Amino acid sequence: MGTQEMDQDEFVSLSTPLSFPAFPYDLPYAIQLDLMKHIYDAIEARKVTIVESPTGTGKTLSLLCGSMSWLKDEQDKARKGQLDALKNSLKGESDEPEWVLQQSLELRRKELGAIEEELAERLERARKREESARRMENGRVRKKQKTSHEAEKSSSLAGEDDDVFLPEGAFGDSQNEADYSHFSPDVIALLKQLDNQNKPVAMVEQEEKEPVCTKIYYASRTHTQLSQTISELRRTKFDESIRTVSLGSRKNLCINEELRQKGGDLDEACRELMAEKKGKRCPYMPPAGDESRMLDLRDHILATPRDIEDIFVLGKDTSTCPYYGSRKAIPQAELVTLPYNLLLQKNSREALGIDLTNHVVIIDEAHNLIDTILSVHSLPLNHTTIRASLSQVSTYLSRFRNRLNPQNVLHLRRLVIILSAIDKYCESQGAKGGNAEMMLGVAEFVESLGPKVKDINFLEVDRYLRESKIARKISGYCDKVAEEAAAKESTGTKANNSKKRGVTPPLHAVESFLIALTHPSEDGRIFVSNIPSASPTPTVQLKYQLLNPSNHFEEVVSQARSVVLAGGTMEPISDLHNQLLNYLLPSNQQEGARLSNFSCGHIIPKENLMALVVERGPKGGEMKFKFNQRGDKDLLIELGLLLMNLVNIVPAGMVVFVPSYSFLNVVKQIWEEAGTLTKLGLKKKILFEPQESSEVENVLRDYASAVGSGGSSEQVTKTSGALLFAVVGAKLSEGLNFTDDLARAVVIVGLPFANLGSVELKERMKYVTELEKKSGGSSTGTKDAGMELYENLCMKAVNQSIGRAIRHKGDWASLILVDSRYSSRRIRDKLPKWIGKDVVVTEKFGQVIKELAGFYRSKKPQ
Repeated sequence: MGTQEMDQDEFVSLSTPLSFPAFPYDLPYAIQLDLMKHIYDAIEARKVTIVESPTGTGKTLSLLCGSMSWLKDEQDKARKGQLDALKNSLKGESDEPEWVLQQSLELRRKELGAIEEELAERLERARKREESARRMENGRVRKKQKTSHEAEKSSSLAGEDDDVFLPEGAFGDSQNEADYSHFSPDVIALLKQLDNQNKPVAMVEQEEKEPVCTKIYYASRTHTQLSQTISELRRTKFDESIRTVSLGSRKNLCINEELRQKGGDLDEACRELMAEKKGKRCPYMPPAGDESRMLDLRDHILATPRDIEDIFVLGKDTSTCPYYGSRKAIPQAELVTLPYNLLLQKNSREALGIDLTNHVVIIDEAHNLIDTILSVHSLPLNHTTIRASLSQVSTYLSRFRNRLNPQNVLHLRRLVIILSAIDKYCESQGAKGGNAEMMLGVAEFVESLGPKVKDINFLEVDRYLRESKIARKISGYCDKVAEEAAAKESTGTKANNSKKRGVTPPLHAVESFLIALTHPSEDGRIFVSNIPSASPTPTVQLKYQLLNPSNHFEEVVSQARSVVLAGGTMEPISDLHNQLLNYLLPSNQQEGARLSNFSCGHIIPKENLMALVVERGPKGGEMKFKFNQRGDKDLLIELGLLLMNLVNIVPAGMVVFVPSYSFLNVVKQIWEEAGTLTKLGLKKKILFEPQESSEVENVLRDYASAVGSGGSSEQVTKTSGALLFAVVGAKLSEGLNFTDDLARAVVIVGLPFANLGSVELKERMKYVTELEKKSGGSSTGTKDAGMELYENLCMKAVNQSIGRAIRHKGDWASLILVDSRYSSRRIRDKLPKWIGKDVVVTEKFGQVIKELAGFYRSKKPQ
């Protein structure tokens, strides 16, 4: 079935196809065909490639068709390679007649085909069962399933066996675990073999024989974007021929409503429920030894491409956990869709059983990749959590000291030493008072904890925490103690304490922080800050801030066969080259560059875009919105006059992006006093992006209604519509489509540079500057790497806002950049390539009006 083991013909390269029959339309655009070819080539050549394809150009469809076409061809090549290898082997080792050799080959060919046929038949049966169930659904009233879980509510934990709180793995003290550590490897293997003999045959076969095929891992930022990917897949001719699974968290997939309603940490609550004894386990998890329900769910998932919501509904329909069902489908899936965080974190990949070795990774919406990696590996830890952890470890050690082997006691004492030292450090910082921030290197921070901590091997502590699962054990025992104490008091107190179940163990945060301290010292920093609290002294927060995303992403790159980083606007690409993939640059490669770039133009004709830089306003004042000038009343009044001119020309919808919410609030206040908002409102309905996420949908609905229910090109002659003010980098600047009349003009006011006073930003800029010096430095006269990063962060945000408009081939709009700094060639070179050299830099405002009037005149119906 195209397994990795069958790939015996690596030296034979696949030829890039001239066409892609799976593409749903007869004639793809030239840029779509070029992109599919590039993806096919990059995967075959085992490259890491950065792809920029503007929104509206069919990027997702092209990525799917290019990668899936390669996958099917690779499977065919693998089967042929195995047959050729068998043929050569038979010829070299046998004197049998030719017809005997051919018969052997034919037998093997049938065996390979039978694997695919058996799987195809199994999935077809799943489809038929599903279709039959849908037909029967109309005439059936479903009754709520009674489960032993509902009949037998959890009782007090007073009688719970304390053995469940002992460490696991190589550090365990129970008969099933610790005793193994005293045996030789041969004896351990024999014991495991005996364990398998006691399992049901079906389960053993499942563990030993389940095939693993070459697959495409397709990641994006949100489940909404991944649902769109599944929709695009359904349009291709691969549809049901590609086995697909969508992965999500328990938050997305848990169907145990009773558990969800309890609140708290759903992951931890699920793990606790899975560890319960018979009768208290989750009713949606089949009992041990009965795999049939879970295997049926797996087949249903693989039978038809489904997004995360479809899998959730399927789990409910089958009364089987879709979270574990989707995990069960991974080995046989050919396409796995998943959000960023599940792919980029090693512990998340391991938890899901994801092994990227020789598979293909596609990361869509990859413009935020560096920031995402830095974010998911940056770990906060406050003093309250440290104290809670110290108290729990001390309680646990006191109770179990005599039941733990010396190795466990040693590790737990080390943990107490570390927690005590951090607790003392935080106390001394809190005593200083104030809200000041400070930064320490990792080695400097460990040094400040004292000589006892400095001598501890953090890698050993990390291994112990991971393998023994001690954080969960300690938290579970302490929760039990708290509940037993509460049971002796009032019912109300008991109820309050019972809520502690399902809360993330504080030691988990400590564990993550300690693991971060094992990373190379130069890769991150420790930020210490005082947070105001109700007590006289502030709460101290420690935060490990990752500065080097390269090492974490290199784990993905080194394992995967090929990695594709795709986005609508990937500029400035230099950040990806220098910060994330610098070890792949041609200068660092011994045998040819593994890194490649691909950027295609937009599918719209040039006359459908008018891009302007506005240097001066209607009164001749320079449009320059530096941070210290953003409160300049005269400048903002002239900005208002500029927009009053634009609303007279721009039809239908117009979106204005400003640098920040604070800037927007200042503008609103000054314009209200000057009457500017009233005048603008006479031409278009005015709406503002809300700061509360819950209000966004209502604002967008009102905006679309004012524009004209999504708008049609016939509205271009009307002087009505709506004016929407939004913030760069906020809720409306990513993931939303302002199609057609919803955005006939996008105005970007100023350059949204980040706050240079941020300690974290300064340290990141310092880090990339030092990294540049180590690699040879920049040429004389150019910005250093730190300032380049500062500028690139700004332009990345601008480019995302620009991408909200022009969403298909027939769409058209103007792009108006209001700030004289956009006239700089260096800044304009960081705009999306599809805008290219067509930006008109205007020196006087009259030229702006002339250019725009001509553009919109050409778009009026003839």
